[in-house]
Amino acid sequence: MMDSEAHEKRSPIITSSKQDLSPHIANVGEMKHYLCGYCAAFNNVAITFPIQKVLFRQQLYGIKTRDAVLQLRRDGFRNLYRGILPPLMQKTTTLALMFGLYEDLSCLLRKHLSTPEFATRSMAALLAGTTEAIFTPLERVQTLLQDHKHHDKFTNTFQAFRALKCHGIGEYYRGLIPILFRNGFSNVLFFGLRGPIKEHLPTATTHSAHLVNDFICGGLLGAMLGILFFPVNVVKTRMQSQIGGEFQSFPKVFQKIWLERDRKLANLFRGAHLNYHRSLISWGIINATYEFLLKIT
Repeated sequence: MMDSEAHEKRSPIITSSKQDLSPHIANVGEMKHYLCGYCAAFNNVAITFPIQKVLFRQQLYGIKTRDAVLQLRRDGFRNLYRGILPPLMQKTTTLALMFGLYEDLSCLLRKHLSTPEFATRSMAALLAGTTEAIFTPLERVQTLLQDHKHHDKFTNTFQAFRALKCHGIGEYYRGLIPILFRNGFSNVLFFGLRGPIKEHLPTATTHSAHLVNDFICGGLLGAMLGILFFPVNVVKTRMQSQIGGEFQSFPKVFQKIWLERDRKLANLFRGAHLNYHRSLISWGIINATYEFLLKIT
């Protein structure tokens, strides 16, 4: 009888504790996609940053892989991870928004619009991608820090930000148009094709098999999108490597690069093979990490 009375006394406390915890659990659930996207991006940047640097040099100068690697060797090991802070800040934030906003906007649009599922999800992906462009200044500074021509002008991220300040707020957003185009449409394709590609892979029966399938799915999509939007990134890199001066339009910069590279498609896509492999690895890591964390949280 005493045990029963003690239990009755404790029950309200236990019930109350569960009620107190429920809003926190709900908040964690709502933030889950953002947190998983953040961690997936961090994992990816830490692993693939040196490859990205080689690719960046090829996009900017149109040089071969061997020459780009030699440039990095001459720069020395201490400069290998120079400029990692902006992409780390940018990628973790933008991928958190990419996955999180996509899920939130998909739910929101489904509630308020009576459009087909495909149209709703495509709109959510486009909006999530264009929202990421808010963080263009981080991508801008990353470009400057990776360009060896600017090594003597600033030694870290904060110096690069200060160097742009005197040119006005617009200077931080140089190259915004190609970024909006790339982010928006690549998101639509990524989220639209991710499910169908995974469905055509062998059925996974174990956790490791699911991880492999997610890596393959993300890697294939990343590689395809990397090739598709490669010329856009070439133009974006050229635009963002400039400090001050005229804000040239996308067509004008593209035409200038096209003439510099002897009007040859092969020269325009120089570095694309490395970008293909980098994207394959990067998006494989991102998708596999994201899906794995999503399952365990």
